[in-house]
Amino acid sequence: MTRTWLVAVLRRRSGRLLGAAVGVAAAVGLLASLQMFLVTSEATMTQRAASTVAVDWQVLPQPGADAGAVLDATRSAPGVTAVLPVGFGRSTGLSATVADGEHTTGPGYALGVPTGYTSTFPGQFRLLTGTANGVLLAQQTASNLHAVPGTEVRIARAGLDPVTVRVDGIVELPQADTLFHRPGATATAPPDNVLLLPEPLWHTTFDPLAASRPDLVETQLHVAVSHDLAPDPATAYVDITAAAHNLEARTSGGALVDDHLGAVLDAARKDAAYARALFLFLGTPGAVLAALVTAAVVASGAGRRRAEQALLRTRGATSGQLLRLAATEAAVIGVLGAVLGTALALLVGHQVFGAARLDLVTALVAVVAGLGVAAATVVLPARADLRRSTVAAARAPVGRRSRPGWLRFGVDLVLLAAAAAVFAATTRTGYELVLAPEGVPSISVSYWAFAGPALLWCGAALLVWRLADLLLVRGRRLVEVSVRPMTGGLAEIVAATLSRQRRPLARSIVLLALTLAFAASTAVFNATYAQQSEVDARLTNGGDVTVTQPPSSTAGPELATRFAGLPGVRSVEPVQHRFAYVGADLQDLYGVRADTIGAATSLQDAYFAGGTATELMARLHAQPDALLVSAETVKDFALQPGDHLTLRLQSPTSPDPIAVPFSYVGVAKEFPTAPKDSFLVANADYVARMTGSKAVGSFLVDTGGQDVEAIAARVRAELGPTAAVTDIASTRRVVGSSLTAVDLDGLTRVELVFAFALAVAAGGLVLALGLAERRRSAAIVTALGCTPRRLRGIVLAEASVLAVPGLLAGAVLGFVLSWLLVRVLAGVFDPPPAALAVPWGYLAALGLGALAALLGTAVWAASAARRPAVEVLREL
Repeated sequence: MTRTWLVAVLRRRSGRLLGAAVGVAAAVGLLASLQMFLVTSEATMTQRAASTVAVDWQVLPQPGADAGAVLDATRSAPGVTAVLPVGFGRSTGLSATVADGEHTTGPGYALGVPTGYTSTFPGQFRLLTGTANGVLLAQQTASNLHAVPGTEVRIARAGLDPVTVRVDGIVELPQADTLFHRPGATATAPPDNVLLLPEPLWHTTFDPLAASRPDLVETQLHVAVSHDLAPDPATAYVDITAAAHNLEARTSGGALVDDHLGAVLDAARKDAAYARALFLFLGTPGAVLAALVTAAVVASGAGRRRAEQALLRTRGATSGQLLRLAATEAAVIGVLGAVLGTALALLVGHQVFGAARLDLVTALVAVVAGLGVAAATVVLPARADLRRSTVAAARAPVGRRSRPGWLRFGVDLVLLAAAAAVFAATTRTGYELVLAPEGVPSISVSYWAFAGPALLWCGAALLVWRLADLLLVRGRRLVEVSVRPMTGGLAEIVAATLSRQRRPLARSIVLLALTLAFAASTAVFNATYAQQSEVDARLTNGGDVTVTQPPSSTAGPELATRFAGLPGVRSVEPVQHRFAYVGADLQDLYGVRADTIGAATSLQDAYFAGGTATELMARLHAQPDALLVSAETVKDFALQPGDHLTLRLQSPTSPDPIAVPFSYVGVAKEFPTAPKDSFLVANADYVARMTGSKAVGSFLVDTGGQDVEAIAARVRAELGPTAAVTDIASTRRVVGSSLTAVDLDGLTRVELVFAFALAVAAGGLVLALGLAERRRSAAIVTALGCTPRRLRGIVLAEASVLAVPGLLAGAVLGFVLSWLLVRVLAGVFDPPPAALAVPWGYLAALGLGALAALLGTAVWAASAARRPAVEVLREL
């Protein structure tokens, strides 16, 4: 019996079977594709985070410990691939005599670099000019001394005679912050004056100092660790951190490990947690909607299925046998959908994510998901039909059977109220969706936040159903007036017919609204993410092209003029970068020209608090000693607008920091090129006048967004290797909001294509199947004398009743969901968006696509109705 049934289903209902399988395939394919995106993104996060570290560990032997034993323990530690000792000697100052006179610096460091260091740790130094072998001078130190390769530099030593060395090259120290961070100490600004000596020369110079002043000389071990890490940043972080702690334990406290690799993985694991949150927030609704489309496809044939069940019962079939037949049909749909969905995911992974590998667990989950969707959409409705197919059920009043109980109890309103309560709780000030405390292995994800969108989806779906039901029952007069232009004198009859069909019509309206809302909310979220990625890139790079130049009191105007004369450059904005003490806290201070800074970079209102960008820049410009302070500094020092602050700034005219008075006038939450925590923004002219230095730290070059990479190349050619030049295009490629390693472009394409297909299917496919099921009614009406024109009007009327409420409800729900997603996932955005980005082109295409699908279906149904009624009735 089962075999006969299956063959008959495949022969007679192959189209409907394939439609259901495609719905299952969409759910499986979307989930599997997003899972592949998640796995690929996590692996990329781990590798990219590890690649940014020049030295994985810095090991500092403790006073009294056996340095040789610490070295042996470090070399034998699991995963360690290289260990090189680096000497750190403190100098009381450096000096050089050049053509324009003698120049002297303040205290500095001289590092003893062993042979092979640059090949073992290639990211630690970057050669600017000269040769990489021999005595190397840091870029800023060379600027302070006006030194070039060949210059003789004198190294002052406490209590000893100075030592003279000849400079062989000038280098940049890209990771000076970590290079000079002592294990176990708090973070401090790196020294301005650094000299790199070959290891033998360093020992000759500083071994005598170590004998007299051991507190001024120390040796660290720089360690390279294998980057064969677990794909998941959280797992990799736990492994690396455990290995570092293991080394400290093996030395019995004789060494401290500064785990730089663990620090970057610590940050990456939070991004990975947000990536998983994106998977749940953006992927789960799509899969559920694909299942609902499948359920709608199956439900459109409910009448025929009940007739077949009744026929089989009259021939002796039991309820158990009928359920087995439904389960067989579900198995065919589930397996076929799982296979198609898996193949689709592999294709998407290869074409979009560059990874066509699907692990066994994901494949099994895909198969189980496919079978589960098929069972839920085929077996459960069949079982419900069997229960309702009783004499008692048939005698129940029609109204009682047709109106769901939740309409009377207001379940939809309760769900929406609960969604609002959860949303208010999960978006309050200080709430974090992902909490990854620094140094703590575990990550806390507030899955409670997922309840808000879930409740909103459910409540909104039921509310749309309620409104559709009201429209088709109590608003029947409105429906009659609306369809009259299409149906003429049959408008009242058509409105009554649509009212009797309100349950399938309401279901179709809800499905269309939900799929449109999913597509719209996904598109707006992704567009907002892309918008904030651009903002983040602009904050990181500063301008279209940014030149970081060693501070010089004379280079600023000259360089600005040189840049401005290059082809493609519209304007050049110099920015001072100093360090200032706020109490005992050392912070970055940026001196800007408040009246022109906005021309070189995009200052957004979201960067500031207490006023717009224009207002605060005007406030800064109007008061020479005005100071914008970061939000963290305002909180730490309990500042109030108008407070006077005295900062201590470095000055070339004084060996000690000088006190400079400022007035606090506003809050800068973000600022181009500034760090994300504590910083200060002041007037450049005031800073230069009070410190006696016009030194410029960087230049923001405005190109109008055109040919930025070519113009950056021209600037590099103009300056040579003495300055660092970055461009917004290169920065944009590596900055993706807080998810620095996640490229949402591929995910966006996958989601939007799936969303578009679901919306079109919800509109056209469901209507087409419903009309196909009512071919008998259409044939009977035709046989009774209904003209093709009137029949076409009836079909268009049904399509209109489905389209207009569905589009309106989808637009409203899509906006609400977009706003909710951006608020709940605020941690993904850095900085948070001031406004949503709306992709009008995609949304217009989405609406037109849904309308085209509905109109095409109506035209097809009207054309099919032209066939002779007798022929249609014979087929049925």
